[in-house]
Parts: sequence; structure tokens; C-alpha cells
Amino acid sequence: MLRLGVNIDHVATIRNARGTPWPDPLRAARIAEAAGADGITAHLREDRRHISDADIDALMANLTLPLNLEMAATAEMQAIALRHRPHAVCLVPEKREERTTEGGLDVAGNDNMLADFIAPLRDAGCRVSLFIGHEEEQIRAAARIGAAVVELHTGAYCDLDTEGRHADRDAELAALRDAAAIAHDLGLEVHAGHGLTFDTVGPVAAIPQLAELNIGHFLIAESVFTGLGEAIAQMRRCMDSART
Repeated sequence: MLRLGVNIDHVATIRNARGTPWPDPLRAARIAEAAGADGITAHLREDRRHISDADIDALMANLTLPLNLEMAATAEMQAIALRHRPHAVCLVPEKREERTTEGGLDVAGNDNMLADFIAPLRDAGCRVSLFIGHEEEQIRAAARIGAAVVELHTGAYCDLDTEGRHADRDAELAALRDAAAIAHDLGLEVHAGHGLTFDTVGPVAAIPQLAELNIGHFLIAESVFTGLGEAIAQMRRCMDSART
């Protein structure tokens, strides 16, 4: 079964807009579990714009689902991950001025640094994932430096669908399919995520080599109208339908 990881970053975004304790990301994680999520993703950004250190403390202390900690490849974040030892660590590129993660890691151009960075995380028992584009050189570099997982960036595919550029969207989807096959053949577990909605998730979920999708912003947005549990349950139904 294709796993669903629910990203709860934007529950914290709403909370931080008013500086109150509500809504609580841990409560969202518990609702996600009840609705059929297989894991929880939280991105601890360097500027702490949404998820906070206290959120990670609470999730690690109380969560029953596996935690996927997204973070930049910095010494500060490595120390946090080594202290908590979450189930998985996903390294993502990070820029202060971006609204959201805009692209994949340049693994091929930073392979020596990243190999040294992930070694202690791997030794501590964390499954290390690299958030990358669909370029073959990046996939091969991820395998070469010892990552267990690659997560393919689906943002361009989703944006092209929203813009109605269907030919370009289909080409992007084909590139994602090819990338998943290459990564799987290299022994990497393959995940995907970024920007997925009820309308775009099906063709991605149908890629046979994918083991997990990580979805956040759309689910939090949809929950305003339907409730978080129903939004997650509907996404689960879309994913399962695509696999059958």
C-alpha cells in the first residue's frame, strides 16, 4: 500500500499568525493518524516560521506514528536530529526569502559535504531522505552517498496542471515516472510530494515504484471546509483508487 505522510507545518503557520497555542500541531497529528495517515512530516526551518523546537519536542514525546523531520543540511539541524533521532530525516534546500521549498537539493554538486553530513544521522538510526528533482545525475548521486530514500519534487507537475499547460504537465509526469524507475533500480526507496491535491495526486500515486507521498498545504487548506480528518480520508481514497 502506498503510504501517506501528512505534513502539519501549516497548522503551525495558522497558530503563529496570532501567537496563541491554537491550533495545536500535535492535535493535528493525532487527527491525521485516526484518519489513516501512515506518518507525520514536520519541517523545522532555520527561521522557525511555522514548526518550532517545542513542536518537535512534543511530537517526539507523544507521537505514535513515525516522524519525518524535514530540515536543511546545517550543523544546528543535524544536532537537533541527533538529539531526537526521529524515524526519518529528509534534507531539503532552504532559502529565507522563499515562501515554500522551490526545488530539489543539488546532491551531485555537494556530494562530499552531504555524504559527511548524513553519515552520523544514518549511524544514529535515522532513515535519510533527500528531496530532489527528477534529474538522473541527482538520483545517482543520492545513491552514491548512501541515502536510503529520495523524495521527488512534484511541485512543477502540480503548477503546470494549475496553469492548464497540459502538454508540459504530461512531460513532467513522464520525467517523474522515469526518475522513480531509475531510483528504484538503484535500490533507493522512492517518495514524492509537494503541491499535490485531489486533482493531481492520482497520476503520481499510480507510479508503481513510489512507496510514500508527503502532502501538507492542500490538506490543511481543505480542512477549513471539510475538517482535517475528512480531507485526509479523501486523499487516502484518491491514492488507493489510483493504485487499484
